[in-house]
Amino acid sequence: MLDKMRMRVQQHKPREIEAAGLPEAGVLIPVTCVHDQPEIILTLRSKRLSTHSGEVAFPGGRRDPGDVDLCYTALRETHEEIGLLPELVEVVGPMDSLISRFGIKVTPYVGIVPDVFDLFPNSDEIEAVFRVPVSFFLEDRREMTHRIDYEGRSWYVPSYRFEGFKIWGITALMLTELMNVAFDAQIPLHTPHNPEKNLEQR
Repeated sequence: MLDKMRMRVQQHKPREIEAAGLPEAGVLIPVTCVHDQPEIILTLRSKRLSTHSGEVAFPGGRRDPGDVDLCYTALRETHEEIGLLPELVEVVGPMDSLISRFGIKVTPYVGIVPDVFDLFPNSDEIEAVFRVPVSFFLEDRREMTHRIDYEGRSWYVPSYRFEGFKIWGITALMLTELMNVAFDAQIPLHTPHNPEKNLEQR
């Protein structure tokens, strides 16, 4: 399954966003695999942070002036946040960039990581690190659907709850696009999942 994911992500042509003057960030979508059952690693951000506090997110953060590119940013921030060494990550490629509700251009990078590695979560930034099986998202076990008006059109983004963690917003959108690109999930993003139930406008 990882070979298929690797090929599809490498062939993907990410959507470009004109965001001159906006701050940029890079995040890592860490994918691990045991017995051909891939999992996604996610974090719960500290409630003390100024942006996305208390929310589920991918490890990553804003680009520093010395960062050579956003992939470097994603790997550096991931190491700072959860202790994952950059040399343990096989970066497969970027996914579509998005603009967060705080006006930051965020570019996610898919990375294959070992199933077992030492975690050292930075308690100032991260409250928890957890894994979700890819199968959970492929089965589209959404709790509800959020409507987000973005780039002149409506996006119907799944919101998930996994073992008490709420996965929604830009993180859920990135996950859904990954499922569609890498695993051909065909989860619709531009038509309501269920127009008569569980639809919230944000």
